[in-house]
Amino acid sequence: MRGTPIGGGLAGATDASQTTATIHSVETFGTVDGPGIRYVVFFQGCPLRCAYCHNRDTWTRAGGKTVKVADLAVDIERYAGFLRPSGGGVTATGGEPLLQAAAVGELFDLVHGLGLTTALDTSGHAAITPVIHALLERTDLVILDLKHADDDAHRNLVGVTNRRIFDFAREVARTGRPLWVRHVVVPGYTTAEADVAALGSFIAELAEHGDLQRVELLAYHELGRHKWEALGERYLLESVSPPTANEMRAVAEVLEGYGLPVRRPD
Repeated sequence: MRGTPIGGGLAGATDASQTTATIHSVETFGTVDGPGIRYVVFFQGCPLRCAYCHNRDTWTRAGGKTVKVADLAVDIERYAGFLRPSGGGVTATGGEPLLQAAAVGELFDLVHGLGLTTALDTSGHAAITPVIHALLERTDLVILDLKHADDDAHRNLVGVTNRRIFDFAREVARTGRPLWVRHVVVPGYTTAEADVAALGSFIAELAEHGDLQRVELLAYHELGRHKWEALGERYLLESVSPPTANEMRAVAEVLEGYGLPVRRPD
């Protein structure tokens, strides 16, 4: 992880900035979205429509709150004293932070000024533009959620093609950014051996050309179902149960067959 020397602080760096971002919320003591203790910013808006989304209320920009990036950085500075010793920092997630890449990049610059690390938790659904390149240069860790290797199945599960996402993944590998891949195990949707093998082959390609550090398997759950219901919508996977231990093991073993550093849930 990169980070800048401890003790610099913001030192007036926020005075001139008027850049704003639309966020859903923040979490000041995150422990699962990157190393150490992390200040997690949930950006509002997402181009995906995942059938199992547990942040359904972040899909559209409406309903979010507009904040100055500088003010967000000032709030982060309040917590730097316990984030920094843990090797932690700030994670941008969502929703989809790439929709607000310029604002995230500015935030990451300020975060580095506090001696904290930066993590980008993303679906990767974005064109590779100069703004995206600039953001990756300011990112110490990319946490990339790969949904499905088959494009048709990907469209069915999350509403968009996987081609742009896979292109983004290859770009992350090319830049040498440390990479964690996440994959949600959804029974009947992402558990077929051939599909898992295709995903494993692609992730192995990323490992060969980049700095893949881990592959995290996440078990599908229904914890976000109440958000769909609160919005008056039907939860799309209401008949799907969480994966069994055997199903999780089977997916893990296929991926491990490609020499990947797989982490299973405890």
